[in-house]
Amino acid sequence: MINLKNKSNCYLDRISSSIFMLLPLLLLQVFDASAQRGDVVPVHDPVIIKQDSVYYIFSTGTGIPIRRSKDLVNWEYVGEVFDKPQEWAVKKFKGYTGHISAPDIFYDNGTYYLYYSITKFGKNTSVIAVATNKTLHPEDPNYKWVDHGIVLESVPNRDDWNALDVNIVRDENGEVWMAFGSFWSGIKIVKLAPDLLKIQTYPQEWYPLARRPRLAGTPDWHSGEAAIEAPFIVHKNGYWYLFVSFDYCCRGVNSNYKIMVGRSKNLLGPYVDRDGTPMMESGGTLVLAGDKRWPGRGHNAVLMEKDGDWLVYHAYDADNDGARTLRIRRLLWDKDGWPVAGKVITEDNEREKQ
Repeated sequence: MINLKNKSNCYLDRISSSIFMLLPLLLLQVFDASAQRGDVVPVHDPVIIKQDSVYYIFSTGTGIPIRRSKDLVNWEYVGEVFDKPQEWAVKKFKGYTGHISAPDIFYDNGTYYLYYSITKFGKNTSVIAVATNKTLHPEDPNYKWVDHGIVLESVPNRDDWNALDVNIVRDENGEVWMAFGSFWSGIKIVKLAPDLLKIQTYPQEWYPLARRPRLAGTPDWHSGEAAIEAPFIVHKNGYWYLFVSFDYCCRGVNSNYKIMVGRSKNLLGPYVDRDGTPMMESGGTLVLAGDKRWPGRGHNAVLMEKDGDWLVYHAYDADNDGARTLRIRRLLWDKDGWPVAGKVITEDNEREKQ
């Protein structure tokens, strides 16, 4: 869905199994030096993929900004997916100037599928759309983004869900699913058609995955305890892990975003946290929260490689007026199979398995 300034021995080797469950809190306090360099601000809602030896990150912004790196540390800006607002979106959204939210990138059978959202902030007037490309390398003669338009739409006063924060995942049978959701009634998942350009069934069959019931008396689903969004699902250790973000982004130094997780033996749930609380009942195990320097950390992606896994997210930098900043950490797994946020990656520790 990667941070030490010194080169001390790995803390994991020093902490006994009897206190292993305290490790995430210790890591949050110790491993947080500034790491990613180059064009890493502003980065909001990052998602990552690797083609050949190059990592690419897509994020929220005008036209969908694209950044790339060969080492996960040094990043350069290489343009946008769309160089002008899509005609269909201009017609559909009054005042639309090309701002796109929360993309996700998925590779299948020689094609890259980039799913993205257009939304009216604070409302569930939202769509998820998709564009495709045969390569992510801008220098390749075959590089060309082709937009296919809307995959899913939510409408106020009709839908109690929000077509935002998309994540694509393939199940054990090879079928592809789309998880999504921000505030309102929480996180959902729906099957995509074989062409991956539309959803599978009509009427649409939703499967609920996680939610946080709103506080009594709050006026709408974008209030109170309904603050859950940004699903990202991976399969590991025989479980499906559902990462989400709790609480609030987009408030600079006043953000209190945090990354939570639950797991299930079934892609469609039920997902529970470490204590067994269902994620449909506000459950979630903390992976990464904020601190004084980085008060809000969230909207993560996970990159899984042969030599280890990575937690990719954005954080608000209190030392830079709350700037939205790209951050990448090692993602570790404890003895019970739960994810643990490791060090932020630097050039010194780039391939340590911390």
